[in-house]
Amino acid sequence: MRRRLMLGACAALLAGCRIPVQPPPQTTLVVPSTWRGRVGPGAPVERDWWRAFGDPVLDRLVAQALTRNNDVRTAQARLREYRARIQVAHAAEEPSLSVGFTPTRARVIGPFGTPIYSTAMQGAFQAAYELDPFGRTASLTEAARLDYAAQQAAADATALSVAANAASGYLNLRGLDAQLALAHATLASRQRSLELARRQFEVGYSSRLELSQAEAEYRATAAAVPQLERAIAQQENALDILAGANPGPVARGAELGSLNAPAIQPGLPSELLRRRPDVASAERAVAAADANLAAARDQMLPSLRLTASLGAYATSLPDLLSSPTRLWSVGGSVLAPLFDGGRLRAQAEITASLRDRAVFAYEAAVRNAFADTDNALTAVQRLREQLDQAEARRVAAAEVLRIAHNRYRNGYSSYLEELDAQRNAFSAETGALQLRAAWLQAHVDLYRALGGGWAPAR
Repeated sequence: MRRRLMLGACAALLAGCRIPVQPPPQTTLVVPSTWRGRVGPGAPVERDWWRAFGDPVLDRLVAQALTRNNDVRTAQARLREYRARIQVAHAAEEPSLSVGFTPTRARVIGPFGTPIYSTAMQGAFQAAYELDPFGRTASLTEAARLDYAAQQAAADATALSVAANAASGYLNLRGLDAQLALAHATLASRQRSLELARRQFEVGYSSRLELSQAEAEYRATAAAVPQLERAIAQQENALDILAGANPGPVARGAELGSLNAPAIQPGLPSELLRRRPDVASAERAVAAADANLAAARDQMLPSLRLTASLGAYATSLPDLLSSPTRLWSVGGSVLAPLFDGGRLRAQAEITASLRDRAVFAYEAAVRNAFADTDNALTAVQRLREQLDQAEARRVAAAEVLRIAHNRYRNGYSSYLEELDAQRNAFSAETGALQLRAAWLQAHVDLYRALGGGWAPAR
């Protein structure tokens, strides 16, 4: 009965040492049932989603960026660090073994004032093992594993961002190329209009005003060419830096009008929580914070440590090897905190605060994921509608320009009518090209929002 009472008292004492569990904050997250935007029927998102655009040059560019981009390489290096941290944490659960050898030579003064020399040789093996009855070191190891898993998902999120930026930049480059080709073609047309206006002015069929208007329009179009060339050079340099290369020209593949518009099936909002690496990273960070909190709470509990040593002592190295005096010791220790000025409790409060912030960060990541996907779905749908109207406007403006040019050439109207038609046609064609590039880039944004076919590592 006395032993039972003592065991009960010890258990109550240990239970009193444990810091009370800090409950997590109440969640305010609500998962929507459906998306507001619709993109129609499509195919599931593939892991190498950029191949859906049908441009091998784009495929090579993304592959180079995923291999050589500095952000991706930094994330991979960080993974090696966190993998090593798992080993560091796990080492605390294993026994430690050390060996030592201590040779000494001393000279002291004897009782009669004469020097005395002494030699001692001592070698020892020492072993130590910390018991973990309360799971503190196991919690630290689990926290390290979850930290590594969070960093792995973060590295995948970095790779997804780099791939999306490379694809979006390449599509923007092809859009600028198309606008530059249009500017060159329009400039040649303006050159012909200027020559026609000059001939009609020289023979007296038109005034100097019309000639000046034709020259002004030609100069305005000519000014657009270097502006587009500058934008193209800047976009090429940005892609080169993203792909880990020196600034320079970038290879081209399919024309803007030949690039495929991939069909994507967005799925349900709840599925997004398993498809985005940033959401997975935030979720694993919450789990790691919980494990760290458990370890911090267990700091108040006693730590149990076993030690053992086996050694030998002699006055010379031959004696140490042949017939030494054997030494050994076996022991254990129990260390429990009694008073630390509230340091351990404050440390647990800090860890609880970090856990709560991880929960808030997870909720923010989920809400941002919902918003990104909904915005991308809406952009794909509305930009498609804008592009249809822009294409219809381009066809109508081209017909207006054809009629206005024939009327002016045959003397039925002034050059002002053709000039207005030229401006509208150029604006309509430029707008259609810009909208097509933006529509394709919206698909990249949708891939990015959906996680780009990401799957958690096993």
